[in-house]
Amino acid sequence: MLKTILKRLVQLVPILFVVITLTFVLTRMIPGNPAAILLGPQASPADIARMQEELGLNKPMLEQYVNYLTGISQGDFGKSISYNRPVLSLILERLPATLQITLTSMVLAVFIGVPIGVFSAVKQYSAFDYIFMILALVGVSMPIFWLGLMLVLVFSVKLGWFAVLGMGSLQNGFWDVVQHMVLPVVCLTTIPTATFARITRSSMLEVVNKESIKALRARGIRESLVIWKHALKNALPPLVTVIGMQLASAFSGAILTETIFSWPGMGMLIYSAVFNRDYALIQGAVLFIAIIFVFVNLIVDLIYLVINPRVNYEGGGGTA
Repeated sequence: MLKTILKRLVQLVPILFVVITLTFVLTRMIPGNPAAILLGPQASPADIARMQEELGLNKPMLEQYVNYLTGISQGDFGKSISYNRPVLSLILERLPATLQITLTSMVLAVFIGVPIGVFSAVKQYSAFDYIFMILALVGVSMPIFWLGLMLVLVFSVKLGWFAVLGMGSLQNGFWDVVQHMVLPVVCLTTIPTATFARITRSSMLEVVNKESIKALRARGIRESLVIWKHALKNALPPLVTVIGMQLASAFSGAILTETIFSWPGMGMLIYSAVFNRDYALIQGAVLFIAIIFVFVNLIVDLIYLVINPRVNYEGGGGTA
């Protein structure tokens, strides 16, 4: 296990290096001059040139890249030009808000999607199965930005049930926080719930017809124990992988969701960084999300190894 962890950590280095390089190059390809945007439309060419020099944007691209790598290696993500604060402190300040809705949505998706998938597999070809698999297909196919806008239109503008902007405050009561969370959480929960339901159903259908499960039924074990304890346990490995992927992808979905609902998390931070051509903030936020991606994948691999010991990562991904 320890050898597997160390091997995976070593493999993360080139991945993060590629992410750093691509992010650096792509941010420089965004149209617009950060110095001109920062100073405003009334700035003179001399003022813009002076600001570029202060920001280090007048240096050769290679020199900027080397300076950025040097800073990253020392734990320095740079300084945001639009907030005039260290990038890392901004990220850590906004991260809890994003975790609040992403983790809530993932927990709800698991507790809703997995049981639906199990029941659909047990009741294969029933009306329940057809209805929920159609709904799951619609949920997976639904664009998250469209869903967010429709939720705002129906439940906020038309019905007035939920607040839209911001994340609420405990000073105004617990319900104020919940009211602001409902729509963004529903928006982030829809696709993972549909995905978990479909994957669980497929995995369960492969398991319930195995001889080992039939043998348990023949021994007179209650059907509920056969399904929820034995069959579901054997169906977990592919589901764990998908849960890890969806958890990592939730941070990408949060960018659109937080923008629609003005949720003050990482998504809004990245949006404002792109709008202001804040290179350091864009690079730092993307790198931070990439780190979350790779570490979530590492955790998923380790969980997979625990629940399915036959997997041998050290031997190139084959089974022992």
